[in-house]
Amino acid sequence: MRLLILLSLLFSISLSAGEDPHSVYAFTGKTPKLDGVISPGEWDDATQFFGVKDWTPQFSPTTNPKDLSVHGYVKHDDKRLYFAFDVTDDVLYGIDTPRWLPDVNPKAHELTRDGFPWFGDEMELLINASNKWTGNENPAGNGSAWQMVCNLTKSRLGGIGKGGLLEGEPRSDQKAWDTYRKWITTGAQQAVAKVKPGGKGYIIEWAVNFNPCLEVDPGKFYSTALGDRKMGLNIALGDLDEKAAGEGNFGNFHHEDWFAGQKDLRTNVRQWGTLWIIAGAKTGPQTKPAASRPKRTKR
Repeated sequence: MRLLILLSLLFSISLSAGEDPHSVYAFTGKTPKLDGVISPGEWDDATQFFGVKDWTPQFSPTTNPKDLSVHGYVKHDDKRLYFAFDVTDDVLYGIDTPRWLPDVNPKAHELTRDGFPWFGDEMELLINASNKWTGNENPAGNGSAWQMVCNLTKSRLGGIGKGGLLEGEPRSDQKAWDTYRKWITTGAQQAVAKVKPGGKGYIIEWAVNFNPCLEVDPGKFYSTALGDRKMGLNIALGDLDEKAAGEGNFGNFHHEDWFAGQKDLRTNVRQWGTLWIIAGAKTGPQTKPAASRPKRTKR
């Protein structure tokens, strides 16, 4: 039954949320422990997906999976949406390198709206729960559409040196900033980032409460009583190495690869892919990788 549901979603073009056909499916699973460790069996009931081979490079293209790649997982437990990211990264910024600053912003590490929350090795999660847009707008920074950051070496709750969640974009909007901070401090979103034993990568485990973070209509939040639901989705994997490695890129970023969208437009809500939350009971592990989008010949 579960496979039939997946196939019906894959082959119905009208079921896409954003305009990018890249999709993943979140089925019901057991509640994971957010500790930065993918324990045996803990994510076996999750949908798995892989990057960044066919993702969109914003900066220098990633050509070697040992340089940067990710094995992702997604599921839900009827109350929260869960992602896990097993990242391979050959050089960890601020751990294997000094904590250098970009020339464009000497305040990049301030945990204020002047800082760059995404500056470092990091993952970004972007969800358009309402599955609506009017043009080329970016997420507003509320329960309807948002962009949050999990950084490996800084966080709102732990400060500089401890990985975790940070307020994302649009950080220039005080209301969005306040909303993100409230989600972090109240536990509406939680994430743990931990370097893997031996280095060369890290694990992020991330939880998102349906209420207040998945607002499908004004004042109405997703629940499994609403049945299967499609939402816009984007994911970013950011990578800093030594400063020279990113020469010519904004902020000397080495890589920044995006699950969906086009270069320079990847934060436009309409550019995102699709997250399907499947409300039915789990029927076993979903091991099929996420649907791949066609390769672009020009960016």
